[in-house]
Amino acid sequence: MTDVSPVIDRRDVALLVLLSILWGGGYVLAGIALKDLAPLSVVCVRVAIGALTLLPVVWLYRDPLPKGLKGWSPFFVMGMLNNVIPFSLLILGQSQTSAALTSIVNATTPLFTVLLTASFGEERLTASKIAGVLLGLAGVAILRGQGADISSAQTLGIVLCLGAALSFGFSGLWGQRKLQGVPPHISAFCQLLCSTMVLIPLSAAIEQPWTREMPGVPAWLSLIGLGALSTALAYIVFFRILARSGATNVMLVTLLMPITTVVLGHFVLGEVLDSREIAGALVIASALLAIDGRLPRRIVRVLQVKP
Repeated sequence: MTDVSPVIDRRDVALLVLLSILWGGGYVLAGIALKDLAPLSVVCVRVAIGALTLLPVVWLYRDPLPKGLKGWSPFFVMGMLNNVIPFSLLILGQSQTSAALTSIVNATTPLFTVLLTASFGEERLTASKIAGVLLGLAGVAILRGQGADISSAQTLGIVLCLGAALSFGFSGLWGQRKLQGVPPHISAFCQLLCSTMVLIPLSAAIEQPWTREMPGVPAWLSLIGLGALSTALAYIVFFRILARSGATNVMLVTLLMPITTVVLGHFVLGEVLDSREIAGALVIASALLAIDGRLPRRIVRVLQVKP
């Protein structure tokens, strides 16, 4: 197993809150950009701006960049697992649902991370984590509701978002194994650069963005915020937490993200959650608390105290 702390400290909790704001706000920014741009084009511009934003940071620290195919391959894989695949699935899913529901479904990421890290021997699979996975699955079922048409657009959106959560789970495992000891700004820049190189020809071939009208000012401002804040800055924070506290702990950020997205989605995009979606979000939140393990342990200790 890798040498990371199984318990997250107060500093990383604060970083998790910051990361939840950066990533949660990203769903709202993406919702604005989608009004003028095709999905893959949004993802492409997002990672490109993120890479450009980090370029001065890399130059300032003067840390060496990887050399050759062997040096770049871990970052290419990380870019695929952490950017190209999940960002594309999330934004396609969001085009079928809403920013708030996309964020809630993405909150299942720690469930996949727990299963993957246990399967590959990175972290132990405890009873609380098993309970958390089962609760998480129940939460997703509640989100979809009873008697739903499996062919509906919202179901497709949820499935796409679940695929993104699975990819994020693999990215946490890969980063914990292959990128330990790499400075956070180097990890963030290199994976974003690799992602940009993949997405430029992909989005051009599929969407031909030059055939669309020029995006408006709100779309460009949202893309800048999406790339500089929700991508560049967010990944520096992400890799710092990953290096210190491990894959499962860093993915707990998705517990906080729906709160940010729901609030911003309501005031910026005018979105409203129904009672079923709120219930599903609460069940998923309880699943993540079970995975974290500290709250159940404290409850057990309180119950064991004799009067």
